[in-house]
Amino acid sequence: MARLLSVNVGMPRDVPWHGRTVRTGAWKTPVHGRRMVRRLNVDGDGQGDLAGHGGEIRAVLVYQLRSYQYWQKHLGRDDLAFGMFGENFTVDGLPDDDVCIGDRYRIGEAEFEVTQPRVTCYRVGMRLGEPAMASLLVAHHRPGFYLRVITEGHVQAGDEITLTREGPGRLSVADTDALLYLPERDPAMLRRALDIPALSPGWQQSFRELVAAQGPGAEPGRTGERGGSQGPGAEPGRTGELVAARRPGAEPGRTGERGGSQGPGAEPGWTGFKAMRVARVVPETPTISSIYLSTTDDTPLPAARPGQYLSVRLAVGGAAPAVRSYSLSATPTADTYRISVKHEAHGKVSAYIHATLRPGDLVDIAAPRGTFVLEEGTRPVVLISAGIGATPVLAMLHQLAAVHDPRPVWWIHVAHDRAHHAFADETRALLARLPHAHEHVYYTAEGAPPADERHITQGRPTASSLAAMGIPADADAYLCGPSSFMDDLAARLRENGLRPEGIHTEQFGALPAINPGVAPTAAVRPHRPPGPPGGGPLVSFARSGITTPWSPAHTSLLDLAEACGIPTRWSCRTGVCHTCVTPLLAGDVTYTTPPLELPEPGTVLVCCCEPATETVLDL
Repeated sequence: MARLLSVNVGMPRDVPWHGRTVRTGAWKTPVHGRRMVRRLNVDGDGQGDLAGHGGEIRAVLVYQLRSYQYWQKHLGRDDLAFGMFGENFTVDGLPDDDVCIGDRYRIGEAEFEVTQPRVTCYRVGMRLGEPAMASLLVAHHRPGFYLRVITEGHVQAGDEITLTREGPGRLSVADTDALLYLPERDPAMLRRALDIPALSPGWQQSFRELVAAQGPGAEPGRTGERGGSQGPGAEPGRTGELVAARRPGAEPGRTGERGGSQGPGAEPGWTGFKAMRVARVVPETPTISSIYLSTTDDTPLPAARPGQYLSVRLAVGGAAPAVRSYSLSATPTADTYRISVKHEAHGKVSAYIHATLRPGDLVDIAAPRGTFVLEEGTRPVVLISAGIGATPVLAMLHQLAAVHDPRPVWWIHVAHDRAHHAFADETRALLARLPHAHEHVYYTAEGAPPADERHITQGRPTASSLAAMGIPADADAYLCGPSSFMDDLAARLRENGLRPEGIHTEQFGALPAINPGVAPTAAVRPHRPPGPPGGGPLVSFARSGITTPWSPAHTSLLDLAEACGIPTRWSCRTGVCHTCVTPLLAGDVTYTTPPLELPEPGTVLVCCCEPATETVLDL
């Protein structure tokens, strides 16, 4: 008979960690006597990060005596006290390879249902002083599991644990955990997991993505591509705690710059960088120029999807080469790519491009990448941009015009004034080739727009003006511009009935970091790391404009990025959750902690690797 050995509680506290402060409820200690278990937690208990822990689905965390004994031997420790794994209930029995998702148990007066394994998280490693613990829990099939409360009631140490109902599907906690985090997934088991109603929504979503990535006809035992990640605030599943998204970089407001890695199975046209020749430099406005790049060997250029970007490496002055990324602003030809670059006030690379780059110069270019791309289909298309944010959606408009696409198309653009309205004539000519095009341009500067141009309005788009455009609710919208602009316009589109999944945004300012539980600090501009420079290979963070030599003083490329003040995304820090997955533009890395599953080709897990050669990261 299984038995409750200890009830452990602890309120969130601030814990110093690597020079930062982490808000966490992982410090739990046993309590004596009866405790009331309520819908959200045990009386006297709390969670520091409700995005990854707590809530109705994860009200109570369970860990087993047998696992304590296992880790005491494996880690060579005799100081592991109940509650140190962050669990509310320490139990004798209920092993992870026997308990199944959907099983129900009565303990004391309360009844519970098993909902999911423990989420991989660096904080259990903090609590134990074992940084690799998140990875070890998964690799050794001993994660522990969460319960939701079916019936509230009192419990206490010594209570018997009685199985009241078996879950459908008979999928154990250990198998569920392995299905998410380990390779060699069985498609049949993935589909079986989706038929278990008790499984938490976040894990269900992750398994749906894995099923979709495997595609029809996948054979048992074959590894599926890791699926897409959840949006911010989503309940954690296969990506750990939150979305594993890309961050563009350092020169504020610049675009043509985009985040995101290639989708599953989409390989870039070449690896690393190759030399291309500047064919033409064409001024578009006083601050924007288009650069046409051609091949040096007459080989055809690989096709690029409209909306993708190029990474450019330039030696500016006597400094180490700098890397920046700019969207393709037109449909590529067989031998030419076009990017368009805004001269930023403090941007050394954009200043160099505008002042120094000339036809005939050679520039190192990485192949087109990115997932902010025009999707095929029959739904209406809405292209919305501000300033230089026009570049990726302009490439989409080029593609639509090239095939005389029959879909209704709305072009909505915001500029300062006529002088700073880039691509105005080009856009009008492209729209004229579409059978169902609508153009709406807004100038934010004071002064009335020309009376003979009815498509131009002074001001900014409003909820009423968007509603008056007659955009259908089933349209696909693509937005690129400053974050506040995209947030505002996306919200207004949703208010007008557009599907949230049909609204795609291209972030070209820095996204907030995902550092679960870490107290926020004032944002700083990316910089070289403090201390003496290292003697290792150069590491370039393409989005952030930082190039610095590697030093063994850093434990990983993630640690180096943090030392440079670069916004980063991570959860487990041990190669399990893939939240930190980052496109690798050039170079090779060595994994200091082998990840449980390697990321897709062309990407790396920065939390557990260091550079083996000169390395360029799309970060």
